[in-house]
Amino acid sequence: MSDVPIDRADERARTGGLTSTLVLALGTFAVGTDAFVVAGFLPSMARTLHASAGAAGQSVTVFAVAYAVLAPVLATATARLPRRTLLVGALVVLGLANLASALAPDLPLLIASRVLAAAGAAVYTPGAGAVSAALVRAEVRARALAVVVGGLTVATAIGVPLGDLAGHWFGWRTALGLVAALSLVAAAGVSLIMPSLPGGPRVPLRTRLALLRRPAVASVLPLTVLGMGASYTVYAYSVPALKGVGVPEDSMVLMLFLYGAGAVAGNLVAGCATDRWGPMRVLSGGYLVLTASLAALGIVAATGAGSAPAAGALVLLWGASTWTQTPPQQHRLIAAAPQEAPLAVSLNASSIYVGIGAGTALGGATLGAGPSVTYGLAAVVAALAWGFLRWTGRGAGIRGGGR
Repeated sequence: MSDVPIDRADERARTGGLTSTLVLALGTFAVGTDAFVVAGFLPSMARTLHASAGAAGQSVTVFAVAYAVLAPVLATATARLPRRTLLVGALVVLGLANLASALAPDLPLLIASRVLAAAGAAVYTPGAGAVSAALVRAEVRARALAVVVGGLTVATAIGVPLGDLAGHWFGWRTALGLVAALSLVAAAGVSLIMPSLPGGPRVPLRTRLALLRRPAVASVLPLTVLGMGASYTVYAYSVPALKGVGVPEDSMVLMLFLYGAGAVAGNLVAGCATDRWGPMRVLSGGYLVLTASLAALGIVAATGAGSAPAAGALVLLWGASTWTQTPPQQHRLIAAAPQEAPLAVSLNASSIYVGIGAGTALGGATLGAGPSVTYGLAAVVAALAWGFLRWTGRGAGIRGGGR
């Protein structure tokens, strides 16, 4: 296929859009496994590196902040590169960075390698989302985005529990080595199957950031920060947090799997529901469920009155409601700036990781106060997200399912 502008890709590219979208999702699965797998073996990693759990957890914060800062910068620097070359290169960088993380002898070098991993992820995720949206018809765009984001959510369902098992059986270094291998396999898949698409015009960074001044965009991105921040106040420290609600050590992998299964289901349902009813209703319901599930876990932690089945149900809802927000948020941004869809998606990806970084920092600061406090603060942030949606979404018609 000859290179043509993304918004004029020929019919053959669109016919193969589903296959390409699934391959792109394999890459986001690698990115998601890399970003989230640390939660499964954080305590053992902290012990090996002679650091506290809170200090080791800041490797997640550093990854998230680096991603948020680098995403618009690297989008500017790489704008003209052919999309396939760009995405394959990003996955190769991700793989090499994870190999460096696996070999890191101390916390500072580990954190440095996480910055490099963030650079690869910051290029890949928004690029994959924008390409998937370009390869399908507009009426199924939210579902295509949900499939690509689904790579991240499947990573929480499969990658994180498997990472926890690999860390338990073979050590956390082996787990990160496996993530490196997965990234390189994904790079090969994208190289072989994705259609050839060109880059776009080079847009100065100042012009890219000017998009933040548009009211329709500025009202969306803070919501992503709040929603992800609410979940990751707890998730980065999920092992000690789940112990606080009575989950035994031998059930931890099951709980991480339940969170991930909820994430996959919430993401896919949100994609279909957004196409049918619009993003505002989906977001409103998602934030209410997120608030309720986190608050209930906080009550269980404070009273000790829970049970493993109840905790599992709440963890499932927590995962589902966390990842319900991403397809409708991306859909809103693309609708607000259709001519700058790649940039809008990259800004949302940055906002996701700002939220992850802020939530991880908040959780690390409150970890010593006990899990009930951490869950409670997370629930407050989730409630703020719902309130912000109500405040900014009046003109979009929350009740009417405004798009």
